Amino acid sequence: MGRLAPFFVIVAAALWGVDGIVLRPALYSLPVSLVVLIESSIVVLLLSPIFIKQYPKLKLLTNKDWLAFFGVALFGGAIGTMAITKALFYVNFVNLSIVILIQKLQPVFALTLASILLKERLPKIFFWWAALAIFGAYLTTFGLSLPNLETGEKTIIAAALSLIAALSFSSSTVFSKRALRNVGFEMGTYLRFLISALIMLLIVGAMGEIKSIYNITSTQWWIFLLIAFTTGGTAIFLYYYGLKKITASVATICELAFPLTAVLLEYFLRGNILTPVQWFGVAILMVSIIKVSGINLLISKGRKS
Repeated sequence: MGRLAPFFVIVAAALWGVDGIVLRPALYSLPVSLVVLIESSIVVLLLSPIFIKQYPKLKLLTNKDWLAFFGVALFGGAIGTMAITKALFYVNFVNLSIVILIQKLQPVFALTLASILLKERLPKIFFWWAALAIFGAYLTTFGLSLPNLETGEKTIIAAALSLIAALSFSSSTVFSKRALRNVGFEMGTYLRFLISALIMLLIVGAMGEIKSIYNITSTQWWIFLLIAFTTGGTAIFLYYYGLKKITASVATICELAFPLTAVLLEYFLRGNILTPVQWFGVAILMVSIIKVSGINLLISKGRKS
């Protein structure tokens, strides 16, 4: 199953793309912090049987492991998720260009952090394919044009929030790799959402937004459940399963499946037709991700020999 590990990360990232284009727009009327709190809390409840069954394994966690999980929950579960959601809310899920553009910087941040914090060393060919993947992602989103900046002040705010999200998710990827050293991906998924829910509970309480829970419609509750079973809990479950077997550097390139999925869904669901240049970008991105996955397989074989 080791050779399929990058595939699980790609599927998880694709699910996040579905989340941003298909599901999350239905939650636009709710406070961002409350959205993230409810998402995390539902997943915690669903995964409670796993926690009860594997509770003894918590004794294996060191102080550094707990610190890593706190970093994952703070940056990925709280700050990153709130920032990307708010960025999408600011552009009303219509002008996604600036949000997705900034997300292209995530691999740059993640590769740097993985090198510094995890001491990951990769062959030079990896960085060539990584750069080509980012270039392909840009062509997929914008073709040969510049990003659309016609939304004025909202674009500036969305850009700032997207940058925060990119930095946060990059940090989360690296912290996740460290956090999974002494625990399985099942318990890792649960702890990520549990600590995220606790952090978000403090934030929602401090902002006085808990009362907005009464404004949630029945349709929105169904959306929350759908997110928990697909793009939320299930996606992180798959992501951690893959991340357990690959480097953080490889994972962050595979995560470019997120903007790829978002752009393709825009085409298929909303009729935003891709140009030949954009389809060329799709091809570059797909080939690059496959090549990076192959590099991971070679690295894994090298470690075993």
